Amino acid sequence: MPMIIKGEVTTIFLCAIAFFITGFLFIAPGDALAHDKAVLSHIKLANTRDDLFAYFKVENAFNEKNTQAIANGISTSFTFYVTLFKTSSSLFDKKIIDIKTRATIKYNSMKQEYTVVCQWKDAPPLITKSFDEAKTWMTEIDNLNVVPLNRLVKGDKYRIRIKAELEKVTLPLSLHYVFFFVSYWDFETDWYVINFTY
Repeated sequence: MPMIIKGEVTTIFLCAIAFFITGFLFIAPGDALAHDKAVLSHIKLANTRDDLFAYFKVENAFNEKNTQAIANGISTSFTFYVTLFKTSSSLFDKKIIDIKTRATIKYNSMKQEYTVVCQWKDAPPLITKSFDEAKTWMTEIDNLNVVPLNRLVKGDKYRIRIKAELEKVTLPLSLHYVFFFVSYWDFETDWYVINFTY
């Protein structure tokens, strides 16, 4: 059974006007989800005897624009970034691991089925005729192997940062008019931070 590592979860956001980091906020799921902005939720860390794993979910990842793009057969990917640091009293933290992985969805209109490939899973592509099921596979990240525990030191403090974004794609010319307001299709979450002691 995985053991849950308790830590403090916060989010960092950039001020759009001043372009500087304004600070840390505790995640308040009700408030965060109220603005239809893509956010991360259900974030937790767990470990087996040998490895540290991350679990999280992307809320509000799908909207009218990217749903329409997927229905038109455009391959769409969500990219997930996970970075682990060893924190210290000095100005700079030591980076332990830097992960970039993705989930990709593709609709086959002939077969009326969705294929989802999750890079972090050692498994064949997932196939379903249910868009709801495909969306769950795209947005619920489970058993993401972050780092072997033998790279961590008992009693030391660590910080893990997690972020998700919709990969930018080049649309076929025939669809440029359909997706004219393509900026409304894109999303990028804030950085979410968990501080923990191993």
